[in-house]
Formats: sequence, C-alpha cells, structure tokens
Amino acid sequence: MSSILAVKNLGFSWGSNTVFQDLNFSIESNQVIAILGKNGAGKTTLLKCINRILKPETGTVSIDSKDISELELPELSKMVSYVPQSIMSSFPMQVFDVVLLGRRPHINWIVGDEDREKVSETLRFLNLEDFAFRYFNQLSGGERQRVIIAKAVSQDSSIFLMDEPTSDLDLKNQIEIMKKVKTLVSNKANEKAAVIAIHDINIAARFADIIFLLDEGKIFSKGVPEEVLTEKNIERVFGVTSEIIPKTRKNPMRIFIKDEISTNEEMVKKNDKK
Repeated sequence: MSSILAVKNLGFSWGSNTVFQDLNFSIESNQVIAILGKNGAGKTTLLKCINRILKPETGTVSIDSKDISELELPELSKMVSYVPQSIMSSFPMQVFDVVLLGRRPHINWIVGDEDREKVSETLRFLNLEDFAFRYFNQLSGGERQRVIIAKAVSQDSSIFLMDEPTSDLDLKNQIEIMKKVKTLVSNKANEKAAVIAIHDINIAARFADIIFLLDEGKIFSKGVPEEVLTEKNIERVFGVTSEIIPKTRKNPMRIFIKDEISTNEEMVKKNDKK
C-alpha cells in the first residue's frame, strides 16, 4: 500500500535551537496518528512543516507522492486541512459562513450548491446544526474549536492536521469529536488520514492507530499504542511514573499518571539509556 504522507530527513531549527532533525516516517490512508511529547518537543512545529506554514531547513514532505514545496497553495489546500491550537476572532461571522471558508480551495468564482450542501452535511455530521446561524465571535472556546474542526472537515482534504483539537472541549465533546474523526478517517471508501498533536495520553491511546513519541528532536518510539505507551517509555520521555491498564473487550487502554520523578533521577536514567 502506498503512503498518503511521507516525511524524509526533515529538520527544523529556531536559530541555534534545533527543534528536530532527520525525521523519517510515512503514513498510510485510513490511519489516525497521534503525536505525543512534552512541551517544546516539536509537535506543533512538525504539523506546520507538513502544512508548509513553516519551511523546514532540511528534508522533504510528500503527499500522494507529490513534494509539497512544488505545489501551488490552492492545490496543497485541497490535500491538507489544518486545525490550529486556538482561534481568536472578533469578527461577527455566522458559523455557517466560517465552515464555508473550508470550501475556498474548491470554489472558482461563486459558491455553488455543492459547497453549501457540503457545509450542511458537515454541520449535521458534527452535531452543529443548532450553531449554523450563531455568530462565531459569541461562542465559547470549546464551541469555536468544534466549528474550526467542522471547517477542516468541509475542506474535504486527504490529510487532517490537528493541533490539540480537544484541549478546550468538555469530556463528552472530547469523546464525540474523536469518534467522528475516527469514523471519517477509517472509512475505506475515502483515502484520508489524521495527524493529531495532543497532550491527552489516554485520548491518544484510545483513538490512535499509530503513536509517534517525540523526544530530544527525534522520534523516540513509534507504533501501536500498546507498544509505545509503556511505563518505561512514559517515564523516559515525560519524567513521570505511571500504571498501564491493558485494553479489554469492553474498555480501552488506560494510563494512570502517578507522580513526577526528580530532575536528578531523570538525568541519571537518560544517561543510562545512552
């Protein structure tokens, strides 16, 4: 099976501060990928390099075997949609129109019936029909986040890049949104994938097909949640102790965080690892 996304030898720095280097991975369609790592590990930066918001210093990003650096922006926008960490807007735009902005890569001169129907379909799919004619600037942070996710879905791209998409959501909406993303991506009739930067380790364990664990500018571990999210790896990367409750037929895998480990102890363990 060919990869929908391929990253080769990717490197990025802020001045003299190397964020990551020599990243190599590929993603197949119908996969949800969760990117985990502590603050400053490069999760957001990686998403922005994939989306060409930032220009990597080295390496290439290819979507459907096309180097994104050679694509025109409208073509890239049909292939990739992006949900940032937060959106601030004081402009009084109705939710329907905000979601309609996701159709811009597909619109030539005027908005067509197909575009309006796609927006309506997306609002129904994400249970946002009651929000359609409310004003975006009057919504709560969590409500805005759901609308921006809807905008990305209406864009109908091959790859969804999502940066902390559940951070402002209440518990029910966290589960609901992740179920919707999983349903959308896992549909074999579509060649889609989602790459999600996230801090919630239990959400990642429950919904991700593959997890990338970033640490010190490298992918420290990658694979299915049961292989990556071990007590040893969590302690090594995040500096905390944990207890893993394995997945059963009725319950997802769960991770209980116990306590931090001291800085000195953490340094000793990392040096031993080296």
